[in-house]
Amino acid sequence: MKMHKNHPYHLVDYSPWPLTGSIGAMTLTSGMVLWFHKNEMYLLLMGITILILTMIQWWRDIIREATFQGHHTIKVTNGLKIGMILFIISEVFFFISFFWGFFHSSLAPTIEIGMNWPPKGIKVFNPMEIPLLNTMILLCSGMTVTWAHHSLMSNNYKETKKSLMLTVMLGILFTLLQAYEYKEASFCISDSIYGSCFYMATGFHGIHVIIGTIFLSVCLLRHIKCHFSMNHHFGFEAAAWYWHFVDVIWLFLYISIYWWGS
Repeated sequence: MKMHKNHPYHLVDYSPWPLTGSIGAMTLTSGMVLWFHKNEMYLLLMGITILILTMIQWWRDIIREATFQGHHTIKVTNGLKIGMILFIISEVFFFISFFWGFFHSSLAPTIEIGMNWPPKGIKVFNPMEIPLLNTMILLCSGMTVTWAHHSLMSNNYKETKKSLMLTVMLGILFTLLQAYEYKEASFCISDSIYGSCFYMATGFHGIHVIIGTIFLSVCLLRHIKCHFSMNHHFGFEAAAWYWHFVDVIWLFLYISIYWWGS
C-alpha cells in the first residue's frame, strides 16, 4: 500500500550505508598507519574497497530516490543545492591552506633553503609547456560543460551527450598529462618545502579532477539512460558546479605556483 505524505520533505528510509561508510573510513585510516609504519597495504586496500562499494550503492539509492521514486521535490532539491554550495566552500578553504603554506614559504624564504625561492637545487617546470597546455584543456572543459548545461536546459539530447563526452575526455587528458609531468619531474615531495607545497597542492587538485571526471561520467551515463529533464537535473548541475570550482582552483595554482613561484 502506497503511503501519501502531506509535506514536501524526504524522510529517508533505513540504510546500511552510513554504517559501512564509517567502517570503511576507520579501516582506511588504520590501513594508512599500517602502510606508513610497516609498509603493509592490505588493510588500506580493504578500506578503499569498502568505501568504493559503499559510495556506489549509496549513490545508486539516491539516484533511485531522485528519479524513479520522485522523492526529490523542489524543497529537497533546494536543500541539496545548499549542501553542495557549502561543500564547495569547504573545499575552497581546504585549498586556501595550501596557498597559505606556499606564500608563507615563498615570500620570506628561510635560511634552511638558502633564502631563495625556488630553493637551490630545485629545477622547476617551465610554465609555458605542459602547465599552460593543461590550463587550456581545463578552460576548454569549462566551456564544454557549460555547453552541456545549456543544451540540457534546451532539451537538446544529442548536444548534451556530445558536449558531456568532450568534457569527460578533456578531464582524462588533463590527468594523463599531469601524470606524465610528475614522471618527468626532477624533484619529489620530500625535496624541501617547495616539493611539499608543489605536490600537495597540485596532487590534491589532480585528485579533484579525477573525482570530477568520474562525477561527469556518471552524469553522462544517467543522461544516456534519460534520468535528466530540462527542469529536473540537479545531479548534473552539482557536477558542473564542482567542475567550475576545479577550473578556478587550477587557474590560481597555475598563476601562483607554476608561473609566479618559478
